[in-house]
Amino acid sequence: MEKIKIAFIFQKDNIFLSGKHFDNTYYHFFMNALQRNDKLLVKNFPVDKIIDCEEMKGKIDAILLWENSPFGMPEKILNIEKLDIPVICKAGDPNRAKDSIKYHDKWKIDHYFHFLHEEFFHELYPKKFNFLTLFFGLEKKLFEKTNSFDERIKKKILLTGATGNTKISSKIINSLRNPKWNAYESYRLRTRCKNLPYVDYTPTLQHEYINDKFSKLLQKYSAAIAATTNNPNIKYWETAGSECLTFMEITEKNRGQYLGFKNNESCIVINEENFEDKFLEYLDDIENPKWKEIALEGKKHAIENFDNDIAAEKLASLFSTYVHN
Repeated sequence: MEKIKIAFIFQKDNIFLSGKHFDNTYYHFFMNALQRNDKLLVKNFPVDKIIDCEEMKGKIDAILLWENSPFGMPEKILNIEKLDIPVICKAGDPNRAKDSIKYHDKWKIDHYFHFLHEEFFHELYPKKFNFLTLFFGLEKKLFEKTNSFDERIKKKILLTGATGNTKISSKIINSLRNPKWNAYESYRLRTRCKNLPYVDYTPTLQHEYINDKFSKLLQKYSAAIAATTNNPNIKYWETAGSECLTFMEITEKNRGQYLGFKNNESCIVINEENFEDKFLEYLDDIENPKWKEIALEGKKHAIENFDNDIAAEKLASLFSTYVHN
């Protein structure tokens, strides 16, 4: 079968697609895995402010958009409505959803994808918007060989990433400016873990393990925390994929069960009521072999389900349903 010809449109200064951002997970999926897929022929269109799609007429089968918002995208996409071809788009971060809805018709978007739960997506967007939950983020070569679980730091639990400001004044200001998506509300449990005496906290940018090195930081520890309040993110499968015993915040609110990790088999499930008890259960019995078994099973599940090439294949299938039907 002939490859599907895809025009990938993004802003040329999009830091997430540069390979130089502190987080390269999006870069590896869009710039490497999609290029590797044998069903797709992806041509990148990194543009400044304006792109005229009429010039693509008859040359491509479909369009892929980096996002449905101005973030990382050109200011104007002209004549996209004149091309009778499908437009597939990565949904932007949830905090941008309200302002992104207007781009649905403007850019003639047929289908969205992201690793968000479908129910969560449709809490943010109209029910009529087509959506595919697509797990991406693991570049397999960075996770296949990991440091021995037994040789890592065991008496501390690693925590990384953004946390909220716990000062009363900051909470009040954030509740007024951005009541739903401020850091404290998005990372409530992560923020509570930050100052525990047995937790090693590393802010997002204050370490050397950026770009493709983040897994190396994770591999220094036997156990690490992945906690987001509203929906799980790539940190969940990055941490498990690094062979850490992963304490995962999985609740009814964030719907984390859809990731497929199982409590006491491939992760340790935590929430705002039990997290300290779960940490101490591990720390008080640190040599128990079951922790290594759970970590190994977590790595296996992550690599088998969140690998970029698997995600690229599923996105290729989505394109195929539009192009070949």
